[in-house]
Amino acid sequence: MIITKQKDKNEILKYLKGEDKIFIFGCGECATVCKTGGEKEVAQMKKFLKDSGKKATGFVIPDAPCVASQVRTALGKNKEAVKDADAIVIMACGLGAQSLKENLREYKPVHLICDTLFMGAVDKSGVFKERCSACGDCILELTGGICPVTRCPKGLMNGPCGGVDEGKCEVDRSMDCAWALIYNELKDRGKLHLLTVYNPPKDHSKMLKPRNRSLK
Repeated sequence: MIITKQKDKNEILKYLKGEDKIFIFGCGECATVCKTGGEKEVAQMKKFLKDSGKKATGFVIPDAPCVASQVRTALGKNKEAVKDADAIVIMACGLGAQSLKENLREYKPVHLICDTLFMGAVDKSGVFKERCSACGDCILELTGGICPVTRCPKGLMNGPCGGVDEGKCEVDRSMDCAWALIYNELKDRGKLHLLTVYNPPKDHSKMLKPRNRSLK
């Protein structure tokens, strides 16, 4: 899941200076869960625009605005409302915003009003936690399903640093050491022998941007 947060309302108004008619694009997946671009937040944005002397010409909330086919369908169903708008605001991640921009048939300014934070999982208490860095070379099979690249602030690949104290990270004492967690997990699984496997330095060429991968 892509974790986002909404930008400050004053910043949003700066983006919309000179643009009075706005079409709103939400997100039915990640931004809905993050409460930054679902039905409730889109309704709040419509009210905010109205209170700020602007008009929402319409809105749409595709399941995944990062999917080109869904963007094209949403734009097609709202053709007149989009055409009537001076600009479009999108309440989603940076992926959704760029997907929208690339699939517009005629030019309209697109304003992203959310900050994209990280890829995260949602725990049972509703807290978003970063768990993956999309490094392109996953070693979870060797580390008990716990990613040291992401969960260790130093990104250590072969065990903890000398600063670990009673299972806590020296960078943030409120946080468990990733490698202490990995050790305990592998111990419970009877797979401590995996700690003897040497993990080479991360091949950062696999993270060269922008990356592409065909579905074919």
